[in-house]
Amino acid sequence: MTMLSIAIHAGFIAVAVWEVRRRETWLRRPPLIPKLAGSLCVLSLWLIASMTLSVWCWTLYFWWHGAVGDLETAFYFSLVSFTTLGFGDVVLDEPFRLASALLAANGLILFGLTMAVLIDLIRSLHPIEPGEAPGE
Repeated sequence: MTMLSIAIHAGFIAVAVWEVRRRETWLRRPPLIPKLAGSLCVLSLWLIASMTLSVWCWTLYFWWHGAVGDLETAFYFSLVSFTTLGFGDVVLDEPFRLASALLAANGLILFGLTMAVLIDLIRSLHPIEPGEAPGE
């Protein structure tokens, strides 16, 4: 499940990078800040969609294997674990405890990848030259 989730996210990132590179010339022309802000919003929503798809994959895994009672509980548990909130109001039986820990680790990895992509977008479209104050 972890590999599937990472593969899904990598595919979404590849599409995003391809799209940004395709529009790079337009994005670098003034006015830069509104284009950068819009691009960050769209890219953030795109990557959140990827993570949501990953959560649904985990949801279906737990539901299919009977780790939780119903689909809504499976989604709730997967989302709470993926974001590492881990409220503890839904706890899996012993055979699935390790899977829930892997789900939390999976979420950490994907959030890290998402932040790296967003930071790279900002740096590639608006590099700060040495001695230049941010926002100039």
